[in-house]
Amino acid sequence: MEGSKCGGQNDSSSESRPPNPLAGAYRQCFNSVHVASPCRKTLVRHPSLQVKMTSDDSIGSALSEHCETEFIPIVRSGGWADIGFRQSMEDAYICVDNFTQLYGLKSFCEGPSAFYGVFDGHGGKHAAEFACNHLPRFIIEDEDFPREIERAVASAFLQTDTALADVCSMDNALASGTTALATLVVGRSLVVANAGDCRAVLSRRGKAIEMSRDHKPVCIKERMRIEASGGHVYDGYLNGQLNVARALGDWHMEGMKNGEGGPLSAEPELMSTNLTEEDEFLIMGCDGIWDVFMSQNAVDFARKKLQEHNDPVLCCKEMIDEALKRNSGDNLAVVVVCFHLKPPPNLVVPRPRVQRSISAEGLRELQGFLDSLGN
Repeated sequence: MEGSKCGGQNDSSSESRPPNPLAGAYRQCFNSVHVASPCRKTLVRHPSLQVKMTSDDSIGSALSEHCETEFIPIVRSGGWADIGFRQSMEDAYICVDNFTQLYGLKSFCEGPSAFYGVFDGHGGKHAAEFACNHLPRFIIEDEDFPREIERAVASAFLQTDTALADVCSMDNALASGTTALATLVVGRSLVVANAGDCRAVLSRRGKAIEMSRDHKPVCIKERMRIEASGGHVYDGYLNGQLNVARALGDWHMEGMKNGEGGPLSAEPELMSTNLTEEDEFLIMGCDGIWDVFMSQNAVDFARKKLQEHNDPVLCCKEMIDEALKRNSGDNLAVVVVCFHLKPPPNLVVPRPRVQRSISAEGLRELQGFLDSLGN
């Protein structure tokens, strides 16, 4: 998929940038290749992510580890979304196989430079659509990209969150929140950033490798962070209101966020790996998918479908259809990213070595037969 799709549109590739669903003055800050300086003043860069600029030689050295030539993936992607059994659609996804080219940046290494995202909104669709449209631009325009990709992605999450606060202050009708799952494929490097309960699962020769962790308030690590930030977990919900521990937006909810942090964090958790020939595809899905699919079950299902038709878009649609058959009660959005042109191969299971034994009765009969030969 060469272009991008936001807001849950189901289609093949699109050569244009995704439309901006938000009207008003804030949209004018993003309608050129570079963000206008007045808007940047409102996007406070997280202090822990500030670094000094380095020389061009340092940039080249840092990029080399993302551009090793041992294995160069060929990315193909597709996405699908469905309202499911809900009254309104609050999920969005984006697929950009040519990320740097789409946003006007020259290719900086051999192999792909791709971006994918899944956004599961709550309290309205606006936060998910806003993050879907603007998170990629914040990444591409970050001073650390592409020199330090993980730092740039983490910073872009926080900038998107701050931008949402500004948007909602202009129009209360836009107040909402969203979880966010983003993936970058640069050369053979796979970087996954997650804030919320969407999930990314890598198929490595048919084995499910989870590339993200669900951020639920009941998780011990999240609960400790929440309580240290002045929040609490009641009946599995953050402050008795949200069933996720990390999200973008939700600035309108009392006691969730403030200028110094708060129990609801927008900071993503990042996981990365270097892709090899054994890595077949990545599944990115909202929690509605994982309510009815275990990670390995999803890999097995997608692998079988890709072997049948090798079409990531159709694979996504079939996965959502299956989730609906399994009575998933949420909006549904899923993205599948393939790393090879060919479908996943059939796995040859080595035949186990059979160990044979003979019973005591059999030994006696054999001994008797041998004795008879000697007479």
